[in-house]
Amino acid sequence: MVTARASATFEPVGRSAAAARGFVRDALLGWGLPEVVDDAVVLVSELVTNAVVHAGTAAEVACLREEDSVRIEVTDRHPERGLPSFANVPATSSDRYADPDGEGGRGLLMCSALSSRWGVEYAAGQKTVWFRLPLPEHVTGTRYALPSLPGGELPDAEAPVRVAVVQVDDHGLVRAWNPDAEALFQHPADRVVGRPWSELAVWPQSAGIGLGLAETLRLARWEGGFGLRHADGGVTEVYGLQVRVRDTHGTPSTLCLLVREIDRGVLRSPSTAVETPSAIEPLDLLVGPIDQHDLGGLLQRVVERARDLLDADAAYLMLTSDDETEFEVRAATGLSPLGRQSGPIPVAAGTGRGFDSARLPAVHEDLSVRPGSAPLLSGTGLRSLITVPLKVEGRLTGSLGVAAATPGRYDNEDALRLQFAADRIALALESARLTELERLRRGSLSFLVEASDLLAGTLEHQQTLALMAQMSVPTLAAWCAVYTTADQNGGADLAFVLHEDEDRIDPLRALLDKTPAPETEPAPGARFWKGPLETARAAGLADSPELAGLLGETVVLPLAARNRVIGLLVLGVGTGVRFRQEMLELAEDLSRRAALALDNSRLYSERTATSQAFQRALLPPDLPKVPGVEVEVFYQAAGEGNEVGGDFYDIFQIRPGTYGFAIGDVCGTGPEAASVTGLARHSLRLLAREGLDAPQVLARLNAAILDEGTRSRFLTLLYGELTPRPDGSTALSLVCAGHPLPLRLRTDGQVEPAASPQPLLGVLDELELEAEELVLHPGEVLLCVTDGVTERREGSRMLGDDGLAQVLSGCTGLTAGAVAARVQRAVERFAPEPPSDDMAILTLRVPGPRVD
Repeated sequence: MVTARASATFEPVGRSAAAARGFVRDALLGWGLPEVVDDAVVLVSELVTNAVVHAGTAAEVACLREEDSVRIEVTDRHPERGLPSFANVPATSSDRYADPDGEGGRGLLMCSALSSRWGVEYAAGQKTVWFRLPLPEHVTGTRYALPSLPGGELPDAEAPVRVAVVQVDDHGLVRAWNPDAEALFQHPADRVVGRPWSELAVWPQSAGIGLGLAETLRLARWEGGFGLRHADGGVTEVYGLQVRVRDTHGTPSTLCLLVREIDRGVLRSPSTAVETPSAIEPLDLLVGPIDQHDLGGLLQRVVERARDLLDADAAYLMLTSDDETEFEVRAATGLSPLGRQSGPIPVAAGTGRGFDSARLPAVHEDLSVRPGSAPLLSGTGLRSLITVPLKVEGRLTGSLGVAAATPGRYDNEDALRLQFAADRIALALESARLTELERLRRGSLSFLVEASDLLAGTLEHQQTLALMAQMSVPTLAAWCAVYTTADQNGGADLAFVLHEDEDRIDPLRALLDKTPAPETEPAPGARFWKGPLETARAAGLADSPELAGLLGETVVLPLAARNRVIGLLVLGVGTGVRFRQEMLELAEDLSRRAALALDNSRLYSERTATSQAFQRALLPPDLPKVPGVEVEVFYQAAGEGNEVGGDFYDIFQIRPGTYGFAIGDVCGTGPEAASVTGLARHSLRLLAREGLDAPQVLARLNAAILDEGTRSRFLTLLYGELTPRPDGSTALSLVCAGHPLPLRLRTDGQVEPAASPQPLLGVLDELELEAEELVLHPGEVLLCVTDGVTERREGSRMLGDDGLAQVLSGCTGLTAGAVAARVQRAVERFAPEPPSDDMAILTLRVPGPRVD
């Protein structure tokens, strides 16, 4: 006896097989027969494929529910096809497997293997293949929690039952009104479409949930009774089923199916057939105020209340990713920490396979029968489980599970009650989740802004590496390692390691030193890396106290800048912990900014090192030891990163017993001035050793400077030659070309200029320079400085020649080094600001009586 029938016709196109599978699945699930869904779908898929692909005709699929079985028929319009030799052979016959390898008749082979009875019937212009699947009395395991047939509640009607179909948009306006709605409520469609639904619905006369009309329209699913105004002003009592849907453009709306109250059995499900709402009302999963800014606390309250209301041993709640492809456990109670930190679970397979669906309420009567049904609960000892989906506007947003240690604890009624409660809280949870996402996005933006500022604030390579790690730990991960590459084809070298626990840094570095570095792949995005874990296992260190709990998920992000990979950022978390997708996305953003900062610091360090190497070549490598004369020099170049500027000095041997010395100042500072410094210093040595006297040396140098053309700069220079005498004194020959005059300190403390001013170099083509002769006696000092000393300023005050002479007068009896140090301290202390000009101090002293 047939108790229900469903049929559909499918055109001869490739997608018809998939459509037929969906039709059969929905029909059988709608009848509450999940136990036979898998076999029925497999057989129908094969038979429909034979019809629409091989026969090339449309196929009609009919599902007939009988008392103890389901009969499914597939009819095509191609009767001339031959019948396989085993058609109509009883299923118990061994001949039914004739031609098992042939392509034709494979669907019939499958029918003979999976069904209790099957056959082929021919009629005029058509052929029907049918099979029958027996219904088991009960299957222990997992089944969908779906309403069964209303049975006695079906109305007895002399005329067809009218079902009004009304579609209400997201603004509460009617957008569709079918002919049955016109007949039931006497409103023509053209006078209803566009009107607010609240003008027609008489509210509240709800089924005990206490929600307003607007709130009810936003639920994923709702059914209950209320009133509807018709054209003459009266009110018709109706029973409605509302489902929230989205169109192909993602626009939400609510689809309402309405019948007269006396026909409510057409729509009413068993969970609402109970006249008193007491069985549903206690499952109120949200009690008290809702804090939209505390999603974690909100979810934890839900799982704890669900556990308590259903007298369970454990409960958990998972939320979907943005693309609805994965679940992530966000709250749990009664589960171990390791279970609560489980990684993403694919939505497509639900919590397992077979009948386990993420989109329908399901009852798992005994998890020990199918241990793979709920991997989250593996090894926990829990046996019974209910899972219900959370949906908002037809979109899957999460899943709520309640579990118990004893098998068979829950039934369909429990699942449907939990589903009803989940529908009521889904919108509030989704709103809180969106609030959390917005807060995380704002926090991520602030984090990236701060990171960019910090990274832009330094050009020192090691400091940049340290900043990268410090920003990653613990915000993004428990530990971080930075690798750098020498070139595009070379391997990566471990440059920096940081762990949130300082005691773990050394063991972690030791492990990474033993682990081959990750490949420097240019592909963007994070990729998972098992290198440290594999190395620890190979060395037998995975369970060592130093590494215990250290090695969870590890990801590698390339540090790519200027079209090449310059390093790798490795992030890791503890055992049992997994990276959340939003953390990986934030890490990718950080890696892009860090890569550019790291490359900038590398370029700056390289260029600074090159510049400093060139600059150091402009200064004499060592001061020569001059017999009978103490020599001391202090030098300081202005500007960050400069070792040599416009000021310079030199002391060198011209010939045995005679030495040349120079102190000069090129106009300006920095690299341009340093280039003239190099020209002057090397020219002085070369010309002096050619046997030229002091005036001739400076004249030739003046010509060389002028030959530089537009690159030339004027130069002040004090050049002299000194020759120690047997009597202990030292003879000097000096030329002061536009330079601050040298000062002579006598043994009685008197200070006087030791030369006369003459024209500077680099301005005039012809110079008339004269050498001035001077003899330093034992205990006397010759102090030579650049204008960075005499022009030291504090506001309008300047140290000047007089100030320098006063400082020098207090240096009687000091060594050459002590004199230079006292002058340098006096310059620094003259003003609180650091010197802004190059500074050179050259001190010559003939040994004699001195004061310690």
